Amino acid sequence: MDLVHLRLLTPPALTGPALALLTADRHVLNLAVLESAARAPDGDVLECDVVRGAANTLLHRLRSLGIDRQGSISIEDVELLLSHRADRLEAAEPRVLAHAPLWAAVEAGIRAGGTYLPSFYLLLVIAGLIGAVGIMTNSQILIVAAMVVGPEYGAITSVALGLDRGNRRRVEEGLRALTVGFLLAIVVTLGFALLARAADLQSRAFQAGLRPVSNLIDTPNAFSVVVAVLAGIVGIVSLAEARRTALLGVFISVTTIPAASDVAVSLAFSEWHEAWGSLLQLLLNVVVLVIVGVLVLRVQRRIWARVTRRAAGAAPPGGPAPSRP
Repeated sequence: MDLVHLRLLTPPALTGPALALLTADRHVLNLAVLESAARAPDGDVLECDVVRGAANTLLHRLRSLGIDRQGSISIEDVELLLSHRADRLEAAEPRVLAHAPLWAAVEAGIRAGGTYLPSFYLLLVIAGLIGAVGIMTNSQILIVAAMVVGPEYGAITSVALGLDRGNRRRVEEGLRALTVGFLLAIVVTLGFALLARAADLQSRAFQAGLRPVSNLIDTPNAFSVVVAVLAGIVGIVSLAEARRTALLGVFISVTTIPAASDVAVSLAFSEWHEAWGSLLQLLLNVVVLVIVGVLVLRVQRRIWARVTRRAAGAAPPGGPAPSRP
């Protein structure tokens, strides 16, 4: 069974209400109470394991008590639990309830992707340089490599979450990081492309005007929108359900950092029309991914809430039957 472990630090006045919520929930296992065990701030410690899908409602009720404001709530994944009671609970509950996303964890992961350390900008620059080499050598493999290295999707989903939650600061920080990061990648890649042109390092085919990789990037069309929409859907679903393989597919399906690379390379080779087309491709994909991210976050949250409510209602009203000695 997919469980999460909760550790609550509660002021004494809230311990009773919190304990009442936990003991009344049939999805709570292994409840432990440590009175006066907490320091800084002083209080009690409550620990328990909860079925992942049911934890969303429980966390909402605990936060409504003010525990997150006056104390704290920490959440950890339970990798392995050997418990006959847990086995019986798993057999009694619908499987969908055990595997529903824990939205607090999903949003925490998205917020972590919206942390813009120097490495964020360094990876964007490196991805831009790899993309430039791929464009000048007509290497699709290097274009895919650049897509995988680029960290911009974390910033895009962070902006989407900020819009969904009405967090203006998160939106502004994400947009600023994307703008500065892509501009930095374009400037550095432009310098690299100018040096490559001066040293005549580009492939003969590229020099002769045979540029299938570049032409694919700098010609945005209806298919660009379709791919961006589908990738945006897959990206949020993958983040919510921890499907890492599918998330990797998103990285290598949307033309963001390769478009920035092509802007720089096209400018270096005085291909003004191609540079403009690549810039449009970049802006189109970022905007579509953000919009789709906001919509899918809201829709997926509502769908899972409805599914888990039905699953909880379909489950037996009592807890697991007591085991026989």
